[in-house]
Amino acid sequence: MAELSGGRERARYRRIVWFAARFMVVAWWFELVLPRFGLSALSDRGRTERLRRFARRFHGLALELGGLMIKVGQFLSTRLDVLPPEITAELDGLQDEVPAVPIQGIRAVAEPELGMRLDEAFVSFDPVPVAAASLGQAHRARLSESLAADAGFADVVVKVQRPGIETIVRVDLAALRRIAGWLSRVRFVSSRVDAPALVEEFATTSLQEIDYLHEAANAERFAEDFAGDDRVATPRVAWERTRGRVLALEDVSAIKITDVDALRAAGIDPDEVADTLARVTFEQLFGHGFFHADPHPGNIFVTPTGDGWTLTFVDFGMMGEIPEALRAGLRDVIIAVVGRDARGMVAGIQRVGVLLPSADTAGLEQAMAQLFDRFGGMGVSELAAVDRREMADFADEFGDTLRGLPVQLPENFLLIVRAISLVSGVCSALNPTFNMWQAVEPYAASLVRSQGSRRVQDLGRQLVSTAGMVAALPGRIDRLLADAEHGRLSVASPGTERRLQAVERAVGRVVSAVLFAGLLIAGALLRPDGLGTGLMALSVLPLLHVMLSGRRRR
Repeated sequence: MAELSGGRERARYRRIVWFAARFMVVAWWFELVLPRFGLSALSDRGRTERLRRFARRFHGLALELGGLMIKVGQFLSTRLDVLPPEITAELDGLQDEVPAVPIQGIRAVAEPELGMRLDEAFVSFDPVPVAAASLGQAHRARLSESLAADAGFADVVVKVQRPGIETIVRVDLAALRRIAGWLSRVRFVSSRVDAPALVEEFATTSLQEIDYLHEAANAERFAEDFAGDDRVATPRVAWERTRGRVLALEDVSAIKITDVDALRAAGIDPDEVADTLARVTFEQLFGHGFFHADPHPGNIFVTPTGDGWTLTFVDFGMMGEIPEALRAGLRDVIIAVVGRDARGMVAGIQRVGVLLPSADTAGLEQAMAQLFDRFGGMGVSELAAVDRREMADFADEFGDTLRGLPVQLPENFLLIVRAISLVSGVCSALNPTFNMWQAVEPYAASLVRSQGSRRVQDLGRQLVSTAGMVAALPGRIDRLLADAEHGRLSVASPGTERRLQAVERAVGRVVSAVLFAGLLIAGALLRPDGLGTGLMALSVLPLLHVMLSGRRRR
């Protein structure tokens, strides 16, 4: 709290922390205290309403405060896998309900960054924003003829940071770090997730998102990754009008990806769009390892072209990167899912790093096997039609097993979950019968083929290495026999040598102790003579050896 300054910043910090503290106390009372007194039924009966009330209050708090609180709410609104629909519906409006900043505020940020007035920087600048987000908002504008000639386009969308957002982000991160510190002291939470680490990952992403030069570089990198894919397009950057807090991108506005009626009117099949989006997402995650982490419907257009259409991505502020080791583990998981291989999936999850080595995976394998047998291959609409009691029975049977597993989230894992959740929702909106299992099968098949060739290459390298060892073996055996004949053969055993050295040191200390005792006693007997005093002084040397030798080796 020492790094915060100003009454408004302190008030904002206290509101966020106090809101979280109240929720944690309520959760502690109903989820831990009441069940210990045999009142679990009372806790269960009101849980949904309590969570709905919390979501409604957080929705209001996030709208009022803005900043990162909007981002937190947006993340929670995508977690359909862990939150009931009533709660995600309460938070879903945070995607589009952010109030716009008046044009005066936008001028106050943009003009100092550009070093000129907006009417000098652009031929035209629409004061009404195209979109208002939690960290910035976008306006349509037009470049001058000379700049348009250099850039290759004239119409741009100019993204400008919200005034004071850097201070707001700093305050919000300080509050989130305090809350994460509290959660890290709760054993039930800390044994399952590293809350401080998650906040730091969120902090890194948020700070990058308000650096528009970083976003511009992301847009160009994404374009390079899909340079050879005719189905993917990205806007070009107008670098002459781009700064740290101002970003000018080519205006690529087209059909919103979830506008099914407009797609059909343009002769575009929504089902094909869903399949292409899924394929492009898999390519980002498992191929390039650089992915769009905020692919909600407002950030993807479908652009009709002369001979078809393209998926056009915008807003590259929130991007994720996946290291090759994590990508390899995720590819193994995908292959196991398609093959309905429960053991292979658990092994893949372990390689990804989600499960800690201490995890007992036998129960998880059983749960995955039954999950594949009962629900494998079902689409979203089919899963929605499954009897809720059957789902509840499955959850009750394996809930304790799943909840008891010690897990940790690798770097960027939350962004991966967010991206997949959003893409799944978009695909289901395009095609209610969309089946993610079927969509991943063609990609998994290519992974199996590439993995097979990779294994052949690995086997080839191993065979070459083994052949080299076999070829060198006769010469090594001949040298070994010659050394034995001439008495030059020695065997190195570091463990045995260390033990022998320890024994030698112990014997040395015993000898020194005996010398010390003998010299001290002899000196005491002969003390009236000068010789006695000399022997007592001499006894200090073996005493020091005993003391320092033992201490030096500890």
